[in-house]
Amino acid sequence: MNQQNNIIWQQLIPGGCHWSGIVRRGTTLRLTDVDGGANAAVLFFNQEEKLERYNMADTLKSQHTFRLTKGHACHSDMGRMFCCITADTTGWNDTVCGLSDADLIQQKYGTARYQEHRNEMFRSGLDGMLIELGKWGLGMRDVVANINFFSKVTADSAGDLKYHAGHSKAGDYVELSFVMNTLVILSAAPHPLDPVKPYQPGAVNLELFDTPPDATNECLHIAENIRALQNAQHFYCED
Repeated sequence: MNQQNNIIWQQLIPGGCHWSGIVRRGTTLRLTDVDGGANAAVLFFNQEEKLERYNMADTLKSQHTFRLTKGHACHSDMGRMFCCITADTTGWNDTVCGLSDADLIQQKYGTARYQEHRNEMFRSGLDGMLIELGKWGLGMRDVVANINFFSKVTADSAGDLKYHAGHSKAGDYVELSFVMNTLVILSAAPHPLDPVKPYQPGAVNLELFDTPPDATNECLHIAENIRALQNAQHFYCED
């Protein structure tokens, strides 16, 4: 991010907590891993019509990739671009591993309920997502394959997945430049494959600023992204 850009809004999401909000087209959301080792599980929905949401399969196959990083776009299931990843200091963000659930958290970390531990309770990624989805009239049927920003997972020749601990360092960031008005759902709970114990998910800082001119050109080296951007522009009756 150009340090001359004025911050419109910012918020710190403590590790294990969750957030949702509408990010307007023409603005860029920067996610920062505050202390290192964070995981930001994210879903996108069209703010005007929430039946349109992020589509992992179309996003990956149209860009011939298994990971997301700078220069990739996030596509909807209607063939439109939600946002372009215009900066990424990690170089790899997981697209296939989904969310932790309550059973997984209990098996890995034990039990710490709100009644006894208050804000130190152990939260799962799925529970955080469902709480935020419920605020917008959405629910379990709206949970689709998400992006895990700051997390790296690779697959070997046998198809086995490997989680790369320590991939994201303190201060690493990803910038998402939006071309649609987008409902963003975010959980900062641990990645489902993260082996680190005890339960200590990292905090994620959010900052919003106006998208610099031509920033989304980062994604237009791929023909499918050009079409997805045009489809988004047509949705708003733009040339």
